Amino acid sequence: MAGKIEIDQMLCKGCTLCVGVCPKGLISPSQHLNPKGYYVVTFDEAKGECTGCTLCAVICPEVAIEVYRD
Repeated sequence: MAGKIEIDQMLCKGCTLCVGVCPKGLISPSQHLNPKGYYVVTFDEAKGECTGCTLCAVICPEVAIEVYRD
């Protein structure tokens, strides 16, 4: 089962908890600041295929990640 995530850049505070739990390493910190002044994380589909495991969404304290499964 393939998945995809969307990260709400306005809600993300760059805690990077999601980076550590992604089993495929598809989420990484970025050098991009959101309007609130936080360095946000990004989802890189080019690194591989998301499994849709939802670990990133579950651990996100700001509820900034939505997971979609095919």
